[in-house]
Amino acid sequence: MAVRILIKRPAPDDKVDTLRELIDKLRSGSTAQTGYISGETMRRIDPPGELMVISKWKTRQDWQRWFESAERSRLQRRIDELLDAPTTYEIYEYD
Repeated sequence: MAVRILIKRPAPDDKVDTLRELIDKLRSGSTAQTGYISGETMRRIDPPGELMVISKWKTRQDWQRWFESAERSRLQRRIDELLDAPTTYEIYEYD
C-alpha cells in the first residue's frame, strides 16, 4: 500500500540555503530507490521557520530501506548539524 512521509525540519533563516542544498541531495538519492514515487519540498509561511518534504513511496518497506541506507543517513547527519531541533517523520498510508 502506498505511503506518504511528512518530514519536517526547523529552518533557521541563516541556514535555509545550505539546508535546501542538502535536501536536494536527499531527493536526488531517493529518486533512484526502488519504490520511490514522488516528492516535494515546501517552506512554511505561517509561522515561518520550517521546511517540509512530502515523499510518496509504493510501500512502507521501500521507504524504510531508504531511511536506513548509509547514503541517506550520511546526509541526514549533515542536516542535523544545522538544526536546533530534531527532524520529525510522520508516515501516512492511503485508506
